[in-house]
Amino acid sequence: MIDLYELRQLVTFADLGTLSRVAEKFHISTPSVTRSMQHLEDAFGVTLFHRGKNKIELNETGLAAVEHASKLLSEAEQAVQQVQDFDRRQRTVIVRSCAPAPLWELLPKLNTYRPGMMVSSAICQNEEVLSAWQDGSCDIAILPFPIEGAAPFLQEKLFVCVPPEHELTKKSELTFADINGFNFLLRTELGFWDTLCREKMPASKFLVQSDPAAFEELVRASTLPCFSTDYSQRQGGYPDRVNISLTDAEAQVTFYLAKRKQTAEKK
Repeated sequence: MIDLYELRQLVTFADLGTLSRVAEKFHISTPSVTRSMQHLEDAFGVTLFHRGKNKIELNETGLAAVEHASKLLSEAEQAVQQVQDFDRRQRTVIVRSCAPAPLWELLPKLNTYRPGMMVSSAICQNEEVLSAWQDGSCDIAILPFPIEGAAPFLQEKLFVCVPPEHELTKKSELTFADINGFNFLLRTELGFWDTLCREKMPASKFLVQSDPAAFEELVRASTLPCFSTDYSQRQGGYPDRVNISLTDAEAQVTFYLAKRKQTAEKK
């Protein structure tokens, strides 16, 4: 039987040119490499080397063996990787969500009900979530509209969040049209909320911050409006600011959760 370890030595010999260098590379003795090459010749049933008094080199058959060995080693590495990926996939729940709040709600539940499983989650745009669900690359999909097999999971309503002295506090309710043109602080990884706000407020500019701590510091120090939701307010929100409801239909969303049958069965 052909030994992959010995095949690696053969390929390395083709690269380095001497048995001593191969031995150094593999941290073994030169006689051990010599025996490996002899084992390979026995396994192939052919001579792979020209052997001189003080020199050994691959013959034409040996060069062909190196080519096939390289392919075999590559295939073996791919097989190992694919098996490891398959095993990891069996122990991983992949979640794609269109917004952060459903993830905040879902992840603790998954960790409680699936303590032995890893969870891989990401916030994506609607089309990315839908694509991941359709091509089977996620186990749970969360979208702001129903798809086949999905159930209502969470409702969330958008608010404008401003300092008490801001001019927008003169109104008890707002629309996107009312705030279009105001500059806003905005977090990254908001998913479809980000897209919605930019579409509804084309005249506005957004100061985007990816670091949560830096964003909260900006909220405390700046007079610029930002957004909050009823969900984030229940988690503490921004206590020194006033939350003003947006009345547009698009500002109140029902999130739908779809999960694959095998995901539910494993719970």
